[in-house]
Amino acid sequence: MKKWLENIGYGLEMVLFYPLSLLPFRVLYLLSDLTFFIIYYCTRYRKKVVRANLSSSFPEKSKSELRAIERQFFAFLCDYFFETIKVLSISDKEMKQRMTFGGIDEVLKQLNGRSCVLYMGHYCNWEWVTSLRLHVPQSYHLGQIYHPLKDKATDRFFLKLRGHFHSESIPMVDTLRRIVSLRNEGTPFMIGFIADQTPSWANIRYWLPFLNHDTPVFIGTERIAHQTKSPAYYAAMTRPKRGYYHCEFVLLHDEPQTLPEHQLTDLYFKALEQSIQEEPAYWLWSHRRWKRQRQQPPTAS
Repeated sequence: MKKWLENIGYGLEMVLFYPLSLLPFRVLYLLSDLTFFIIYYCTRYRKKVVRANLSSSFPEKSKSELRAIERQFFAFLCDYFFETIKVLSISDKEMKQRMTFGGIDEVLKQLNGRSCVLYMGHYCNWEWVTSLRLHVPQSYHLGQIYHPLKDKATDRFFLKLRGHFHSESIPMVDTLRRIVSLRNEGTPFMIGFIADQTPSWANIRYWLPFLNHDTPVFIGTERIAHQTKSPAYYAAMTRPKRGYYHCEFVLLHDEPQTLPEHQLTDLYFKALEQSIQEEPAYWLWSHRRWKRQRQQPPTAS
C-alpha cells in the first residue's frame, strides 16, 4: 500500500513539474516574479525567520539595508525553485553555458588521480553543482551527500532531479561505507558535502563563530577527509547575473589529515562566511540556523 501511494505521489509530482521544466527561462522567471509577489507580500512565507537571521547576522547594517537584502533573498529563493525544476529537462549544452566551473584542469592536475571532498553551502543554486559531471573525466566518480526525505515520493523525485547529470546521491548514513567501497575499488571520487546544516543535539561536537553567532556545526566532512587523506576544496559560487552561476574550487588544504582537529572545519566556515558577506542575498536565510544555543539542555529539540 505504501509503495502504491509512493508511486502515485511521484507520478503526480512528475506530471506537475516536468512540463513546467520544459518552459523557457524567460517564462520561468515571469512565474518566479509572480511567486515572489505572493510569498513576500501576501503569505509572508518565513519572513520573521529571515528578518531575525539577517538582523542578528549583520547588526552593523541599517534597517533599509537589511530590508533590501531580505527582498533580494526572497526573489532569489523563487528563482532557485524554478531553476531547480528546470534541471529535469535542461540540455547538457545549455547547462554548460549557465553553470560554469573555473580552473577544473588545474584542480585535476593538483589531484593527479587522487580523490577529494568538496565543501559546499546552501548558497547560490547548489543543485546546479551536480552538472560538474559534464566537466570531469568519467574516471572520477561524482556524488553528493544528502539526507533522505520522510516523504518517499518527494525523496524519489529529488533523486531523479539530482541524478539528471549522472552523479550519485549518497544517503548521509551511508557516507563512509560508500567512500570506503570506492576507495577499495580504486575509483577516485569527488564527493560534495553541504556542510552548513544544523546538527541535532546528539550530533553536536563543535561550536564556532559564524555570522555573529556561536554556531553548532557538523564535523563529518572533516573526518571523512582525515580518514581518506583526501584534499579538501571549497566550492565558491557566484551569480554573475540572473540564471547564470560560476563555481571556483578553492583548495582549503591538500593534506587535511595533517591539520589539528577542527581546523579544516574552521577554514570552510570562514570561506563560506566570506561568500555570504560579499553577496548576502544568496544564502538560505529561511532556515532556522541558530535554533540551538549552548545554554539549552541536550534534550531540547
